[in-house]
Amino acid sequence: MVEVYIDGASAGDPGLSGAGIFIKDNGKVESFSIPLGVMNNHEAEFQALIHALKICINNKYNIVSVRSDSSAVVGAIEKEFARNEKYRNLLDQVLSLAAEIDLFFIKWIPSKENKQADQLARQAIQMNEK
Repeated sequence: MVEVYIDGASAGDPGLSGAGIFIKDNGKVESFSIPLGVMNNHEAEFQALIHALKICINNKYNIVSVRSDSSAVVGAIEKEFARNEKYRNLLDQVLSLAAEIDLFFIKWIPSKENKQADQLARQAIQMNEK
């Protein structure tokens, strides 16, 4: 099983944003900082998950356990529902990508357990062209 830690961050609401993805696969570690342009924090969190799922699919990971400190994103995926219309398209993308993985799990974790992904997301904000 692959463990994937994700975080999205925004410098403003909306503001320059980034995604941080930290993947642990049997002792092997991969880190990604992805600049996202201007969006709000919830959009950045969804985008981090979308990018992480694409990476997992490209690497042919069959069992993926995602950890996120975003209760909004985790709750939306668990319920397969986003109250805010703005996030429904992002949720649909996530559900479609997750369906391509044999076993997909998502779990909420406290921010203190997600420091590596948070740091990667903050680095990604700085990578945006200003």
